[in-house]
Amino acid sequence: MKYTTSIEIALPREKVLQILADPAHLPKWLRGLVLHEPVNGVHGELGTVSRVVFQTGKQRMEATETITRLEPEDLHAVPGSVVVHYDREIVGKGMWQAQRDRLIDAGPDTTLWESESEFRFGGLLMRLVGLVLPGVFRKQSRQHMEDFKAFAEHGTDVRQGTN
Repeated sequence: MKYTTSIEIALPREKVLQILADPAHLPKWLRGLVLHEPVNGVHGELGTVSRVVFQTGKQRMEATETITRLEPEDLHAVPGSVVVHYDREIVGKGMWQAQRDRLIDAGPDTTLWESESEFRFGGLLMRLVGLVLPGVFRKQSRQHMEDFKAFAEHGTDVRQGTN
C-alpha cells in the first residue's frame, strides 16, 4: 500500500527543520510516542537506528527505525532551491514501512511537507488489516502532520489535549 500526504506549514523551512531535528520535541507532536531512542548512531543522522514505541489506548507497537536518506546531511543554511529529503525504514512485528519526506521551501514564511508512505505487511492478520482498513493508515499520517503543524505554528502539545 502506498499513499502521499502533504501539508503547508506557516513557518520558514529553516525553523521547521530545527523543530524536526530536536528529539525533545517529538513527544509534543507525535501522538502516542512513548520512546524514540537511538540504539546505533546519533538522532537525526544518516544510518542511525532507533527503537520506537507507540501506545494508542491498550495497543502498543514497537519498531526499529533506520534513517536511510538525509539530503543534504547538514541541515543548517540549506539554500531555498534545495529540497530536503528525509527517508526512514520502519520495521515492526508484521509490518515494514518506508517513509519518504520532502521539505520544500514554498516561500519566505511557508514550508511544504510532502510525505510518501509505503507499507508491506506480513502475516495473515496484518495483511487483512492493510486490505480492509487502508484509510486508518492515511488518517494517522495526516494526523501526525496536522499535529506537527499545530505544534510548530502555535506550540500546541498533543500530550495536553483530549483528542
